[in-house]
Amino acid sequence: MWSRTALPSAFRAASRCIRPVPATRVPRYLTASQIRWLSDDTRRAIDKAVANTPVVLFMKGTPEMPQCGFSRASIQILGAQGVDPEKFTAFNVLEDDELRQGIKEYSEWPTIPQLYIDKEFIGGCDILITMHQDGTLAKLLEEKGVVVPAEEAAPETPK
Repeated sequence: MWSRTALPSAFRAASRCIRPVPATRVPRYLTASQIRWLSDDTRRAIDKAVANTPVVLFMKGTPEMPQCGFSRASIQILGAQGVDPEKFTAFNVLEDDELRQGIKEYSEWPTIPQLYIDKEFIGGCDILITMHQDGTLAKLLEEKGVVVPAEEAAPETPK
């Protein structure tokens, strides 16, 4: 089943030494009073998390117990698409406030869940739903080789 929902220790032990984000990296939706500069340690931990597994979902809760409807819908879509559990990792942002805020700044996307495929930010639940409905998600997942092969997904029944 789905696994590895625990956060790397780097998320919890991130340094409080914070550097300002260059103006070109400040998300447009943030006002000056909302900017929370992402620490280098948290950025490196997110980089590592996204690089270690082909499909990464930052969500509220776990795949077994999502804590919001959008996270639940995202897990259901990935399951319906046949994503290989061996090539999938989920991170529960509710376990670490620095991750919860940092991932929004990292991706320049204001909501959670957030999906990454092959180190590329795809989007949130609304984007997943649209891609699922128009077939582009299935095509992307197949191109990246992260779905369970059809012969493994549905074993043949003897005749």
